[in-house]
Amino acid sequence: MTLATALAALEEQLGDERKKVDVASHDFSVRELVRMLSDGELSITPEYQRKYRWTVEVASTFVESVFLGLPVPPIFVATNAGFQWEVVDGLQRLSSLMFFLGSKDEDLALVNRKVPLKLEGLQKLTQLNGLSFHDLPRALQRYFGRQPLQVISLTDKSKKEVRFDLFERLNAGSIALSPQEVRACIYRGEFNRFIEELAVGSFAKLLKLQEAKQSDGTAAEQVLKFFAYKNHRSAFDGRVKKFLNDYTELAQDQFEYNTERDLFDRSVAVLLDACGGKPLLRSATAVTPLVQLEACQVAIGELLRDGEEIVAPPPDWQDDEELVAASTGGSNTRTKLKRRIDRAKVLFSGRA
Repeated sequence: MTLATALAALEEQLGDERKKVDVASHDFSVRELVRMLSDGELSITPEYQRKYRWTVEVASTFVESVFLGLPVPPIFVATNAGFQWEVVDGLQRLSSLMFFLGSKDEDLALVNRKVPLKLEGLQKLTQLNGLSFHDLPRALQRYFGRQPLQVISLTDKSKKEVRFDLFERLNAGSIALSPQEVRACIYRGEFNRFIEELAVGSFAKLLKLQEAKQSDGTAAEQVLKFFAYKNHRSAFDGRVKKFLNDYTELAQDQFEYNTERDLFDRSVAVLLDACGGKPLLRSATAVTPLVQLEACQVAIGELLRDGEEIVAPPPDWQDDEELVAASTGGSNTRTKLKRRIDRAKVLFSGRA
């Protein structure tokens, strides 16, 4: 391929990708942004509310930056079907503004706070330390409330796959969201609520997770994988994130909730019985091997769906050599996925 041909192909690809993105830029005052949060025009979804982690000192420093007129990164939002803006990037900044300006209980509850922010630890505007917004002279309140911040909106014309990519790129900083947390924001609705409900039921007894994974959507993603691999496995090409995104979008419109819930609950009961009511663990693991768990549950679910008899697996089945080999070491291939599910079917059906 010549350089000219390569450049032409790149230009065409760039043009195609840019067509998928539709953005607009706006300038809003601090007070207007806080009002929009309060009125629900600007939404901090429940998945994000629990992610407000800035300390009082960090929030105070941000407020000081706004007072000083220092450059602040733009806030990114996405337009949903009801023309409401959902926060994509800027949660910490917006939450800090509400924490500082908010006075009503319901406004502070949006950012999981009970009393307004009192500034502390400021190095420049030291006279503000110990003060809340409502302690300030009226002139300073007006000054701060009028400070402008840039908002960049991804319009409702942009595809969900583009939104997912934007969420991930912008949330790659210190308060990063997991793929499932991003997925929960992008594909909100009945199906997402359904898998989150299942994740905290009996299924949770099968999981022993590292502390960092106990509240990052890992359990819900495992539930999602059960349905995705069971119902849509033919579409799997090794790209797990895209596969789960595609299935989530599909399931929003096509999903038999009662049937699927029953099959999920029955498969969990079988696995819990095989694990003695405890988390699924291999002898050499301190946490649940998630790839092995999903394979076993999918296998059991398909056996139950097809009316096949379930038998107790052999002793030490968690350490079955073939099952472990197919669940480790570059496991995200179609071949290995089939191998571990097929092996799990053998273990739970007793067939040779």
